[in-house]
Amino acid sequence: MAGRMSTNAAALAELIRPASGTADPGIHRILPVLPELGGLLPGRGLRRGSTVAIAGGHPGAAGGHTSLMLALLAAASQAGSWCAVAGLPALGVLAAAELGIALDRLALVPHPGPEWPTVVAALLDGVDVVVVAVPGGVSAAVTARLAARARQRGAVLVPYGPWTGADVTLQISHGAWEGLGRGRGRLRRRRVTVAASGRGAAARGKELTVWLPAARPGHRAVPAGAPATARVAAAPPAAPPAAAAAPAAAASAGAAGDSS
Repeated sequence: MAGRMSTNAAALAELIRPASGTADPGIHRILPVLPELGGLLPGRGLRRGSTVAIAGGHPGAAGGHTSLMLALLAAASQAGSWCAVAGLPALGVLAAAELGIALDRLALVPHPGPEWPTVVAALLDGVDVVVVAVPGGVSAAVTARLAARARQRGAVLVPYGPWTGADVTLQISHGAWEGLGRGRGRLRRRRVTVAASGRGAAARGKELTVWLPAARPGHRAVPAGAPATARVAAAPPAAPPAAAAAPAAAASAGAAGDSS
């Protein structure tokens, strides 16, 4: 099954690369991110060939990391880049759409299997941004090999979980929901504090407080050092969520057909 999955991922990558125009990754070395998140990243975007880890994608971490991951992909997806998410079977496409992901350029590999590094390497060959849920206990050799593959192919690798040697690591240190009144109301959005650390240009740590979801007009980041009253006033009331777009492309479709 793992061999079939990697073959399917490789075939998908071959289809996507000409469609997304990444054969020459030097044309656009920085993929855009939402303005709310730009201050956390060198160059205010996702640099091709880099590894940007979401460190909190593991049990016991503060909540909101899945929303942070989707928000990180949103602007690049809207600008025409293909994104893939591997190893997150519970990821909801409706949530992805509400955070701005273009579902017709989203590939899902819910169960990459024990040979997940091979599947991820195949996706990096043709997909602009590849998210992988880290199963835990990843060796330094595997992290180095996948990071080198991302650099070679001009893709952005986004490990979702603990990852050694990432260029930038993002982690939510605190979060609070908004929307519930005294016994009534709906959870609408979450105010989170995101810390960024890394190496090179990201060696000097940064921290911002942002709203998630953050893709709707009018939502913007607020510096973490601002007074609490200023933080709350900076984000206007949430607008009704937009309708979801077309169903996402599923990279595992071929594997599912083989198992039927």
